[in-house]
Amino acid sequence: MNATDRVLVYGATGHTGRFVVDELLRRGLVPVLAGRSAERLAAVPPRHAALERRVVGIEDPDLLRAAVAGTSAVINCAGPFLDTALPLARAAVEAGAHYLDVTAEQPVVQALYRDLDAPARAAGVAVVPAMAFYGGLADLLVTAALDGGSHADEVEVAIGLDRWWPTAGTRVTGERNTATRLVIRDNALTALENPAPSGTWSYPSPLGEQSVVQLPFSEVITIDRHLAVGELRSYLNTAPLEELRDAATPPPAPTDEQGRSEQRFVVDVVVRHGADTRRISATGRDIYAVTAPIVVEGVVRLLDGRHRGPGAAAPGEVFDAADVLAALERDAGAIEVRSDRRQAAPTR
Repeated sequence: MNATDRVLVYGATGHTGRFVVDELLRRGLVPVLAGRSAERLAAVPPRHAALERRVVGIEDPDLLRAAVAGTSAVINCAGPFLDTALPLARAAVEAGAHYLDVTAEQPVVQALYRDLDAPARAAGVAVVPAMAFYGGLADLLVTAALDGGSHADEVEVAIGLDRWWPTAGTRVTGERNTATRLVIRDNALTALENPAPSGTWSYPSPLGEQSVVQLPFSEVITIDRHLAVGELRSYLNTAPLEELRDAATPPPAPTDEQGRSEQRFVVDVVVRHGADTRRISATGRDIYAVTAPIVVEGVVRLLDGRHRGPGAAAPGEVFDAADVLAALERDAGAIEVRSDRRQAAPTR
């Protein structure tokens, strides 16, 4: 990696995209701002005004390849990813650039793994979907908990938010993504039960005991990509889900110099293998803001060689999961990680 490495940020003017651009600048990389709207790209914040901007839609593969040309990596922040991921990732691979995105959508990750693994290997680049709060963070935590192992009898992922102020992009993606959600049962991907099972979960501080419902995101697909798991269940606490479903809930409002909201989160993971139970959790602030250091850490490692080679891969498969988590905690100050091998699983 060097100071001239340019990284295309597609969806750079969106809520998450602006955090990503700021983080790239903080890490000494050169963002290239891209998106579908010339009007929005013309109205970037003053701190981004000197950066190169490229207006391009997703409909024309030749124009997409031209937009990616001259960059070392592409970060896709523009949902719905059901529409943008494959065209943009294919253009990146054909241009010889790494591709990462921040999707929570399971079908997107499946499609990228299916369609672009072989082309990415041939091109010598990596395709890493869901390198974000949803998907990637849980994948890294589960991988780190296994401490070099690749098998687990049971994995539970409990995501907890004290509030959910959804962005416009989150709402549009939710409307677009109507696919049946998948879990892992009996060592295979299978449809989530309908209605989804519910219960309670004892989160670490600051959340404590919460009502939860099974709601799997892209972490199920990333974990299944590289780990052998007998059962995988993913939960979300119900209070923020009700806020998400309420059209009157406002978008996130900045409350510090970084533009973060006051939202707090916990991602709590319990991994069981034989008689061994391990629990590891990450806590932090603002699920949209924290996605930026996660995905940019991935870009940095792809560019400086700290990864396990080309192809379409899960975050914990292509990177050293424990080292990434340590970097996010130590260098970025993005999360606090707690682990306990002896602690029993929460009661549900």
